[in-house]
Amino acid sequence: MIGIFGDRSIGFATLPSISASIFIGFSRQFRDLPGTSQYMTNEMYDNPLISRYASEKMGGIFGSQKKFRTWRQLWLALAEAQNELGLAVSKEQLDQMRSQLDNIDFEAAREYEKKLRHDVMAHVHTFADACPQAAPIIHWGATSCFVTDNTDLILYREALQLVMQQLAKTIFRLSDFALQHKAQGCLGFTHLQPAQPTTVGKRACLWIQDLVDDLQTLEYRCSNLKARGTKGTTGTQASFLKLFGGDGEKVRQLDQMVSKKIGFEESYTVTGQTYPRKIDVHILDALSGLGQSMHKIATDIRILASRKEIEEPFEKHQIGSSAMAYKRNPMRSERVCSLARFVISLQSSPANTLATQWLERTLDDSANRRLVIPQAFLAIDSILILMSNVAGGMVVYPKMLEKHLREELPFMATENIMMAAVEAGGDRQELHEKIRQYSQLAGEHVKLEGRPNDLLDMLKEDDSFSGLDFESLMDPSAFVGRSSAQVDEFVDRHVNVLRERYASDLVDEELRV
Repeated sequence: MIGIFGDRSIGFATLPSISASIFIGFSRQFRDLPGTSQYMTNEMYDNPLISRYASEKMGGIFGSQKKFRTWRQLWLALAEAQNELGLAVSKEQLDQMRSQLDNIDFEAAREYEKKLRHDVMAHVHTFADACPQAAPIIHWGATSCFVTDNTDLILYREALQLVMQQLAKTIFRLSDFALQHKAQGCLGFTHLQPAQPTTVGKRACLWIQDLVDDLQTLEYRCSNLKARGTKGTTGTQASFLKLFGGDGEKVRQLDQMVSKKIGFEESYTVTGQTYPRKIDVHILDALSGLGQSMHKIATDIRILASRKEIEEPFEKHQIGSSAMAYKRNPMRSERVCSLARFVISLQSSPANTLATQWLERTLDDSANRRLVIPQAFLAIDSILILMSNVAGGMVVYPKMLEKHLREELPFMATENIMMAAVEAGGDRQELHEKIRQYSQLAGEHVKLEGRPNDLLDMLKEDDSFSGLDFESLMDPSAFVGRSSAQVDEFVDRHVNVLRERYASDLVDEELRV
């Protein structure tokens, strides 16, 4: 099946057993690891989130090396804490474990898993083979979820931090764009129908406002992550209580010490076998929310591109269409929408997983979580790379903006024209009726005959409107209100404070396709 969707669709022999976590988590830098390169050929399906879209950094967070090294770090942290609390764990055993954190024999782990049908025990044995002196105390008193769940929380925290950095960069680039074009008038739309004018910068601030809200949500979720800690098989800590001879205070200290060693200030006070799956729901809700915002921004850009008002970057040798050579398709924005739709669709899986976690835990969460959560992060990472690229190179066409404004502005200016004519001595009701009739006639000329909007020409020829300064009445700046000032106020209040927090953390990822 994997070969059917490979770069070359051919049949092949039965694929040897491979852990889903290893396959899904592959990053390009890990393809040359012993025992893995045989699976990464053109004959096999390769997750496009890894091969085409996401950054190597995000791919690496969910890669096999990172995951299983973190497992070993957790076993080491547990052993260190047990040593410090007086259990029979020697310095020599700890030193041997530290020396083997990176020396992971993936082929041996696969063979163990094929035999044992248990991924954690496969890596316990593999680690024990690498440091035989420490073998008796590896995983001492722990359950599988000690390594799997604590590792997931570590990886999710790191992935959230990367998302926040990339999102901040996108916000800054869009803010620079908004400031640059804060006074550039453009036609506003409600119901996708022409409405009161706004400015390009003001519209961009609507996008940024959603992204700032998304960033705040991500920050909250990240800062509130806790460790699962050392809770035992059903969360009761019974195994550790036995290890410490019934000393509950040492069990509490063990939980606290291990949590701090792996970078968390505290652990969840109570758990079942796993950390609360509500956490997965919160994370996917936040990622989905960001995907929703990005979909809306990219859709707006696509609409504006169709009107030739704003375009995403288009490179010198870029091809828009294999058949229509003139095309300048907004492919980056289209891809953002496509990937965002994928992230949004993943939101329901953690919700359903949470709803069906019977009592202390069921294992039907495992395969689903291995697929959904890493791929949601990878897709969001891909979206942010794309949108950062778009935001940093968007092109505005003022003449097209002005043309479209001129086509619609006569209708929008009629109230101002009427008020000016009343001030010049006209009768308001009579003027209103004349404008209504001329507007209907101008609309027929545009829609039925394809003629330019000639409403102003008809008004200028009517003596009731003689003497009016139509040029000043038609100045677009008179219709955009405080748009320009609002851009300055928004960036100053909501964006500049973020620059202080994220300026030193920005990374620039390559847009690969």
